[in-house]
Amino acid sequence: MSPFKIFLFTAFLVAAFSFSAADFNSDVNVAWGNGRGKILNNGQLLTLSLDKSSGSGFQSKTEYLFGKIDMQIKLVPGNSAGTVTTFYLKSEGSTWDEIDFEFLGNMSGDPYTLHTNVYTQGKGDKEQQFYLWFDPTANFHTYSILWNPQRIILTVDDTPIREFKNSESIGVLFPKSKPMRMYASLWNADDWATRGGLVKTDWSKAPFMASYRNIKIDGCVHINGRSSCSPSSSWYTQQMDATSQARLRWVQKNYMIYNYCTDRKRFPQGIPRECATSA
Repeated sequence: MSPFKIFLFTAFLVAAFSFSAADFNSDVNVAWGNGRGKILNNGQLLTLSLDKSSGSGFQSKTEYLFGKIDMQIKLVPGNSAGTVTTFYLKSEGSTWDEIDFEFLGNMSGDPYTLHTNVYTQGKGDKEQQFYLWFDPTANFHTYSILWNPQRIILTVDDTPIREFKNSESIGVLFPKSKPMRMYASLWNADDWATRGGLVKTDWSKAPFMASYRNIKIDGCVHINGRSSCSPSSSWYTQQMDATSQARLRWVQKNYMIYNYCTDRKRFPQGIPRECATSA
């Protein structure tokens, strides 16, 4: 075998090992739920359950200041009205930063609503909501958060659905100074989650269950006030190329159901400044 082929084969093994080595036991702690969150299959699968007494959740063991995190999730099947399944980043404190994926359950046959938001210094109000172009309860799908100093890109199965750019130059806050942990949870929010709270959770269908697998975290680990990144972290300077921008426009044209940037009733004094520069 030529040296080049040996190199390619070795690189393939390393990549395969790195991907398969994703392990919930080493990466996260089940933070709450009194046994309702379970790590299974030697750390390769994590399930969260919700019943009338409690939901459940987990969080990363490490904080990150910028990073790219991929998670495969299979959502609660059937009548999931009133439930919320989440995957997000959040810092600590009363003026926190946060980047959200929230999946709002619905009655059988109706689509999930994917709710996204970005908070900086405790202020959000930047909601965009989407339907998905597949059944998120039938199989696992990959949801990704890319967060670097210039932009936040949210993707579903490698298709971008949202980009929030750093617009500090025009006075818009951007999360870039507070390290965040990764969190995920399944909880009851039937006071608002489904049709504004009109549809309540059907507890006869409990326990509800969501499943997570193939967690992949590539981030700037933040310890004792200092962050360190791999020099090969391409995500740190990543931006949207023409193909990604076209796919983003396709999603937002066909599957976006709410955009704060176009809600003039909510912002009668004028839409937020970043809306002129953020998709």
